[in-house]
Amino acid sequence: MLQTELKQSGRIRPTLPACRDVSVIATLGVYGLYAGSGFLIPLSLALLVYVLIIAVSDRVTNILPLPVWAANIIGVAVVLVGLFMVMFVLGNQATHFARAIGTYETQFDNALSRVVALIGNDVAIFIRDNLVNIDMSLVARSAFGGATSFLNTFLLISLYVAFMMAERTIFRKKIQLAANDQELGRDLTSMMVAISGSLQSYVGVKSFVSALTALVSYTVFRLLELEYAETWAVLTFALNFIPSIGSIVAVILPALVSLVQFDTMTPFLVIVLFCGTIQFLIGNVLDPALLGKSLNMSTFMVILALTFWSAVWGLTGAFLSVPLTVCILIVFSHIPALRPIAILMSKDGELMSTEPPKEENRTAS
Repeated sequence: MLQTELKQSGRIRPTLPACRDVSVIATLGVYGLYAGSGFLIPLSLALLVYVLIIAVSDRVTNILPLPVWAANIIGVAVVLVGLFMVMFVLGNQATHFARAIGTYETQFDNALSRVVALIGNDVAIFIRDNLVNIDMSLVARSAFGGATSFLNTFLLISLYVAFMMAERTIFRKKIQLAANDQELGRDLTSMMVAISGSLQSYVGVKSFVSALTALVSYTVFRLLELEYAETWAVLTFALNFIPSIGSIVAVILPALVSLVQFDTMTPFLVIVLFCGTIQFLIGNVLDPALLGKSLNMSTFMVILALTFWSAVWGLTGAFLSVPLTVCILIVFSHIPALRPIAILMSKDGELMSTEPPKEENRTAS
């Protein structure tokens, strides 16, 4: 009788056993993400690289009358060349930095003297006590160890991507067969199309915006003759994928290096003011204009996702926070029981259409 009254009133009141079960499942899910990070992080990165390759491939087929296999080869080549350039720049610059570590101690003392004149002696003493005692050789060894780990992860990601590309055309058909239900198969296909479209839009736009920001910043660094300008440009590109905090860090790091390298405050002010303004304009004007409604996620949810995924997967989690949360939002929007949560996660409460794609579109893609 109670259930009948609840159905008639249109309200659903969660029971204690249901809340308990949801809490247990959520706790196990978070623990599984943390415990399985060694397997899940390379897989998530591989999916992101795969989406980027597909985005490039689709763009090539829209511009040139090429077969799908040729467009896929071009997409793989473009993405792999880009990743190789990033690894080459970071590896080359890390070698030069390791050789020049000793020269930075004197430069740091000079920079500390300028900081004393600006912010006072008490703050300068705190900075000296916390930074001067850093073992730079340990930092260098950690950097090389991280580079080796990144190389191993990159090889694993490449293996994943290769098999994903090999099964691209047959995977959707296998989902239809596995569903064993025509309606369920359409729903799963619709969800996959929505996820793929949103991720392609996000990765494509963020890559373009990050590359533009890195190019402008690199021009400024070169004009100022900042050391390791290529490294700071590559880090600017990568950090722009981290919401909000990444763009701030991308300005602070080269600005602090300019304090150590130069005897005047002019380069520091130029980097903070000019690069900071560029980051603000691109991140708050160009980026939202290009993304449009493809990233229909509230600002609060972006920060919350950044905090959660950073706590679970560290820096890589911060890098993947938005794509992963977009996937979760789309999955929730296709499940009636979880659709209210998707509405709360969205920016304006309006979710993308859950209608399955037309037959000709499914066949073409």
